[in-house]
Amino acid sequence: MLELLNVNPNSGEPIYRQLHDQIVRLIVGGQLHPEEILPSVRHLAEHLAVNPMTVSRAMQQLAEQGWIERRRGQPSRIAAKTSANNTSGGSLLAPQLTALVEQARQLGVDYDQLQILLEQFWNKNSGN
Repeated sequence: MLELLNVNPNSGEPIYRQLHDQIVRLIVGGQLHPEEILPSVRHLAEHLAVNPMTVSRAMQQLAEQGWIERRRGQPSRIAAKTSANNTSGGSLLAPQLTALVEQARQLGVDYDQLQILLEQFWNKNSGN
């Protein structure tokens, strides 16, 4: 799992958020499975060369959202199947979708036009 994670300290996005989003993507994408044990906060922090509190913050958010389970004295693990990890991943796209809708409105593109454009790009990039 460690090799799948990396953070960019020069990004405008906070490191804890980068880590949180990457772990959610790994869960939604099937690279991390229910009940799979995660590395410790200390181990993740050392691997990523970041402050352990940063990793802890990301893990706490993941636990609060139901993505992982944390029990005192036991390793953190991916949560058993829940509504959180059964999602289609749509919540991960919310910031990009918000920006797309705002830009479309600024350019005078209506909903129907945007839907047509999205379908064209979807088909063009899906290999169909």
